[in-house]
Amino acid sequence: MPDEDLDYELTVAIDAARAAGVIHRDRYERLERIVHKSEKDVVTEVDHLSEAAIIRTIHAAFPDDGFLAEESGASGATEGRLWVIDPLDGTVNYANGIPFFAVSIGLVVDGEPVLGVVLDPVRDELFHALVGRGAYLDGRPIHNPGKERMGDAVVSLGLPRSGFARQNTRYRRAVRITRQMGSATLSLAYVANGRFDAYVQWQGLSTWDICAAGVIASEGGALVTSRLGNHWFDVGMPSRSIGIVAAMPAHHATYLEMLT
Repeated sequence: MPDEDLDYELTVAIDAARAAGVIHRDRYERLERIVHKSEKDVVTEVDHLSEAAIIRTIHAAFPDDGFLAEESGASGATEGRLWVIDPLDGTVNYANGIPFFAVSIGLVVDGEPVLGVVLDPVRDELFHALVGRGAYLDGRPIHNPGKERMGDAVVSLGLPRSGFARQNTRYRRAVRITRQMGSATLSLAYVANGRFDAYVQWQGLSTWDICAAGVIASEGGALVTSRLGNHWFDVGMPSRSIGIVAAMPAHHATYLEMLT
């Protein structure tokens, strides 16, 4: 459980997220450069500028801490205290003018996430959580109220396009509706206050996608696990190899079972 000293870390993380958010808003729908990282993934100048702003802000306050960021990778000491950063989760949305993307900043201490900040620059909504202290949206406590019937659930669902027809059918029959929004960080954070009743992603996630939002969802009352039902966070997991299931405890086992 975090001690009082993490209040300062939280303040710095929020300042860093807001600095990145200013860059996002200033260049939204006015991008000068889009680079294809892979066949279906892109990076923009905003990814690099906002990541630099985040690292600069945090490094000024905590010069001995390490960083793991999506664009620049690992720097500094990666054991002990490690800041895990996604400066722009939902870059494809951002590059296409779709207003669903986020800044994600998490702090890992001795291998465990203890702090999460997620900023939606479009709606100017800021989620945050410290382990053991609950989840907050714009400074107000939030909690997933849960739904008694799974048939009423709205679920963020991400399954592979091939080989998962049976699982897709199970989910679509069991819940009210499924969505895939294009930002894992923001979708997972939405589980903290019930905008999504569950978040299910088979694979394709990286540490920076889930570090902050996983803390927020968990502190909002969700049970967060890997897709296999075990611990959801391991800083050593390869990029794009992570699967997550986050849901209220009453239904979590059923969401896991439907993946098999």
